[in-house]
Amino acid sequence: MTDLLKLEDFRVSFSTPRGDLHAVRSVDLTILKGESVGIVGESGSGKTVLSRATMGLMPSTATQTGSAFFNGTDLSTLSRDDLRSHWGTGMAMIFQDPLTSLNPVRRIGSQLTEGLTVRLGMGREQARSRAVELLDRVRIPDPLVTMKKYPGELSGGMRQRIVIAIAIACTPELLFADEPTTALDVTVQAQVLELLTELRAERNMTMVLVTHDLGVVAGHTDRVVVMYAGQIVETAPTKDLFRNMKMPYTEALLKSIPRLDQPSGQRLQVISGRLPDPTKTEPGCAFAPRCTYATDKCRAEAPPLTTAPNGHQYRCFFPITGAN
Repeated sequence: MTDLLKLEDFRVSFSTPRGDLHAVRSVDLTILKGESVGIVGESGSGKTVLSRATMGLMPSTATQTGSAFFNGTDLSTLSRDDLRSHWGTGMAMIFQDPLTSLNPVRRIGSQLTEGLTVRLGMGREQARSRAVELLDRVRIPDPLVTMKKYPGELSGGMRQRIVIAIAIACTPELLFADEPTTALDVTVQAQVLELLTELRAERNMTMVLVTHDLGVVAGHTDRVVVMYAGQIVETAPTKDLFRNMKMPYTEALLKSIPRLDQPSGQRLQVISGRLPDPTKTEPGCAFAPRCTYATDKCRAEAPPLTTAPNGHQYRCFFPITGAN
């Protein structure tokens, strides 16, 4: 497989009254064509900002530095209009909340056909026919009826499927799925994830699944990237990560997932403490104040991103050893 997206020393900060807020700090990441990558971390870890900044969806208060190469083109050098030309056909995104990402006063059919007419140049009837096919593909019952409805008339699961249909309408090469199962019940969540996996396979799309839940990426990605405080702290093939994770932070994320074999009523494990202040740069490992394994060295020095012989990368002086 060849490179599709390559980030080099990628940084994103926001100007605030308290000073610059560093949301993404010097990220280097390569995503291959046809690959499915999970980006995992707590709220505030920088994963959503990373994906939106890659697509150029940042507000005017944001400052981006570094390079983002998409199919060999450095997106950071493009004008706004040239960058927009990559949306839909090159890159697309499924946003967290389908209710707010759909226009509440436009019918579903109008929103679904817009990209087909603007990006692919389809005529009205051709776009309408294609929209019905897309709704059927994402398992929306009665597509013709649904085309005439407004978002508020549909359930959360149906709205999410429609957002997926809009995102894949122009057959993008790279699909960002930002918390695509937020606020959905467990059954619908599983259906949405399976649908994304099927669509990725049949269209040979590259997918980046952004989530706070390691359990979501377990069966739906080839590789996992763990972010903390704006940095990549661990990355490995999915099976290798779960079998032999190195970062205490990754271990803490995994332990916080509810398990079926836990006794009823047992309290869930939590990661004590909070993320560091993103407007400050403190010495040492960013996770040290919350880490049960931290030593004086961890609190004094920032660990580099170490690469093991098998390609497993981690940012820790004292990585976890042995199977988990």
